[in-house]
Amino acid sequence: MQDSTSRDARLALDLALTVRHDGHGGVADDLTDAQGLTAWVRSHPDALPDAATYTADAEALDAIRELRAAVRALFAHAVRPAAPSPADAARLLPVPEALARLNAAAARIPTVPVLHWPDDADPVVHHRSAHGDDDLTAVLAQAAIAFLTSPDRHRLRACHAPRCVRYFLKEHPRQEWCKPSCGNRARVARHHERHKKPV
Repeated sequence: MQDSTSRDARLALDLALTVRHDGHGGVADDLTDAQGLTAWVRSHPDALPDAATYTADAEALDAIRELRAAVRALFAHAVRPAAPSPADAARLLPVPEALARLNAAAARIPTVPVLHWPDDADPVVHHRSAHGDDDLTAVLAQAAIAFLTSPDRHRLRACHAPRCVRYFLKEHPRQEWCKPSCGNRARVARHHERHKKPV
């Protein structure tokens, strides 16, 4: 199946997925320090401005972590009435605070649409800074806003397989988990629950 996920949806999801299962029953955070943010930005060379040469500092790390908290709170709001990711369900920002934080981050740099139309592809629009300088937090916030206002938002789900804390976009009607390994863990857990002997 061809990936139909938009650039904005992918960026917003990737930011949210920097909180993930650590493989040992806990939760890992890829953005615990400036080096983690630097590595994450550099892993998105086609989507983020100057990704190849980006180096994070403590101020950028704080701004991105605050933005991520807002994005995850709004993802939890988007998947209702289903449950949010268990990673942060107990400490989600209130929706009005998450919205204010997201909008403030998006407003850090005003943008203008720029049309790109390669000879061998359809035209696409990218939003660029009106002043020529990009701000990572604003770029990510604007991507999250674009995703949350797009039809893709209706495909957003929280994976509820054992030990998973991811959000994902549902690609087909029967999809229940973010990836096949989560489906396998869920089926094994259900099997064990059904066949548990009474004590």
